[in-house]
Amino acid sequence: MGAHADIQKINQRVLSASAVADRLTDSVGQVLVGQQPLLERVLIALFTRGHVLLEGLPGLAKTLLVKRVAGGLDASFSRIQFTPDLLPADVVGTQIYHADSGRFVVKHGPVFANILLADEINRAPAKVQSALLEAMEERQVTIGEESHALPDPFMVLATQNPIEQEGTYPLPEAQMDRFMFKLKVDYPGRDDEVEVLRRMSGAPIKAPGAVADLKAVQEARDTVDEIYVDDAILAYATDVVRATRDPERAGLSDLGGLVAFGASPRAAISLVRAARGHAFLRHRGYVTPEDIKAIGMDVLRHRVLLTYEAEAEEVGVESILERVFGHVEAP
Repeated sequence: MGAHADIQKINQRVLSASAVADRLTDSVGQVLVGQQPLLERVLIALFTRGHVLLEGLPGLAKTLLVKRVAGGLDASFSRIQFTPDLLPADVVGTQIYHADSGRFVVKHGPVFANILLADEINRAPAKVQSALLEAMEERQVTIGEESHALPDPFMVLATQNPIEQEGTYPLPEAQMDRFMFKLKVDYPGRDDEVEVLRRMSGAPIKAPGAVADLKAVQEARDTVDEIYVDDAILAYATDVVRATRDPERAGLSDLGGLVAFGASPRAAISLVRAARGHAFLRHRGYVTPEDIKAIGMDVLRHRVLLTYEAEAEEVGVESILERVFGHVEAP
């Protein structure tokens, strides 16, 4: 009876706190056509302190989505266009010497924003990627000998183009693992594309103003942390992640030799956190196996590395994950 009452209280808090997600969804929808699953994942990452890697061709409104979410929150927004000649100081900032005072003064870089759009992140050299890695993981950057805390909330949304690989620096696995989601942005459906043309052929659409503040985001995050996750759900998430590491031991003998490296424990943590966010957007104070399955592909697709044998057989990561989710028994 006590546990049931606790879940009812959590449900009530979720119902109240998740109103900010509804307002943001409506606000972004006034400007952005379609892409509902994409927006949902971005909001989940926002409410669970995650970062997002967006992979898609140019012209699919990735930047528009990010800017509209920031505008809807009245949050600070920065955009960095990554290029091979970019330096770490161009991202995090640097020290400038003032001759008048004889002192060094810290000048913050564009990373000091609530929402950072890292455009074509795979064009940045290793030193720049390393600087961004500290910012994403530690929520701080080091300039000179001092550490500087980043604004709260802080979220990185990075993009990469899947077809133009000349002059790029593939993200190392250690940095890929820092992204909660890797989302594939696809072309809109026919009806959505017609609606895009209808809107763009008329007068420019005026973007709506802020519909929430950063305090509401913090309240939403605190509420998401309280969402109930049963031990059976934790065990299910663990079994899914472990099955990606050793498919044969999990009973998937046909996948033997296809997986070089499976998902890490950090992936399991992200899986549960994202499932909490998924439940939150549905105004629910507890996580179900369906929450794990709904976001599992986006959490794990960039954390499973395949062997050359898999590439030779043209077996993709997503097909392997589909087999894993279809095989591992849900509670």
